[in-house]
Amino acid sequence: MRALPESASAWPPNGWRLTAWLGAGVLAACAGAVSLADDPVDGTRMVIRLTARSSLMLFVLAFTASSLAQLWLSAMTRWIRANRRYFGLAFAFSHGVHAAAIIALSQLDPVLFDELTAPAAFIAGGTGYLAIILMAATSFDRTAAAIGLKAWRIIHTGGAWFLAVFFVVNFGRRAVLRPELYWPYMALILAAIALRLVAHFRNRNRDAATQGA
Repeated sequence: MRALPESASAWPPNGWRLTAWLGAGVLAACAGAVSLADDPVDGTRMVIRLTARSSLMLFVLAFTASSLAQLWLSAMTRWIRANRRYFGLAFAFSHGVHAAAIIALSQLDPVLFDELTAPAAFIAGGTGYLAIILMAATSFDRTAAAIGLKAWRIIHTGGAWFLAVFFVVNFGRRAVLRPELYWPYMALILAAIALRLVAHFRNRNRDAATQGA
């Protein structure tokens, strides 16, 4: 996985410029949410909800990048696949803001925070953040080379699928209570999972056919 050259075309952005644009967009949206809130607690909860959604969308782009290019090769899907690493890093940034907002809520209103959280959420959330940290840390050429291809694949493939299931569980339990708000996001992550599976099985069948020829 080599970084894209910085001399790539100015628009759409590539590489670190793409990550910077996406990160700036997340921060601008959060600042707007806080400015519209009635109080700091409400603003912090808005940031938590907003970054949950931005993280999901950025994750889906990174999660499906190769599958999209495999199934529907075009200039757009080639661009998404070429920037998969940078969508993933933007996702890590968005979810880092999400974590900061959760910590802020625990300080601003500890009683409300305790009402909204459960011990199982800390375990699942902590595991999810560990996966994100490991994936982000090994998204660079030097760290990827240091751990080796096998370990890299275990971290990134296992971590990606764990996070996909994590999003299904978290958005799914909210979709039961507020379907009009959360089912569109459930549809997005379920479609992403289906896309990955279709691409995987098509690739496996093609390999089997090649070996049998």
